[in-house]
Amino acid sequence: MSYSVGQVAGFAGVTVRTLHHYDDIGLLVPGGRSHAGHRRYDETDLDRLQQILFYRELGFPLEEVAALLDDPAADPRAHLRRQHELLTARIEKLQKMAEAVEHAMEAKKMGINLTPEERFEVFGDKDPEQYAEEAEQRWGGTDAYAESQRRAAGYTKEDWKRVRAEVDDWSERYAALMDAGEGPAGEAAMDMAEEHRRHITAWYYDCPYEMHVCLGEMYVADERFKAYYDSMRPGLAAHLREAITANAARHTAA
Repeated sequence: MSYSVGQVAGFAGVTVRTLHHYDDIGLLVPGGRSHAGHRRYDETDLDRLQQILFYRELGFPLEEVAALLDDPAADPRAHLRRQHELLTARIEKLQKMAEAVEHAMEAKKMGINLTPEERFEVFGDKDPEQYAEEAEQRWGGTDAYAESQRRAAGYTKEDWKRVRAEVDDWSERYAALMDAGEGPAGEAAMDMAEEHRRHITAWYYDCPYEMHVCLGEMYVADERFKAYYDSMRPGLAAHLREAITANAARHTAA
């Protein structure tokens, strides 16, 4: 069986002009001609075309492809083995490139699109992505996490400055409240816990009381979060956890 140039072009996903060019340079000379002189390609021609397209896909110039295919010492199995090795190497390279792109996407996904200088200006020595991996592992599939990423992706440097200023102001007032001897179940402490919950809702995701209580437990159970809050004032993480629980009970009962 033989095939016309148009049929082969359709099989292989190349243009008729390309096949004509391969014929003109002797890279793929069809095995037959019709009575009218038109090119006809047989199965051997199709095998050679497949080899050509493999090497071309791998970036080999036509001259080198011709030299490889016309090497009398090479057999078809040797070509396939070589192509398999080359394709495997290319796949590994592409996988590494994909991983690099994924890392870049992860960095962008957190929404902290600031230069190193701007990050230091806004956050000082507190890395805004310090708990990014932890957060994604815990809540990556939740609506709250998705909403947090969506919002953060649109924040400007000025927005992050406002977030940071609110956190600093809140932490100073909470530390002062503790210094004054206010218990976690006191009105002032519960109000500060409510302010904490509303800050999360305003800037990141809707934080109902049940979720806020879970966060409070994590602030004590997870050493990293505990260290963060206790850096504001020793014992603040545990105090805040109790205030969050009391505040939630107050609003649930209301």
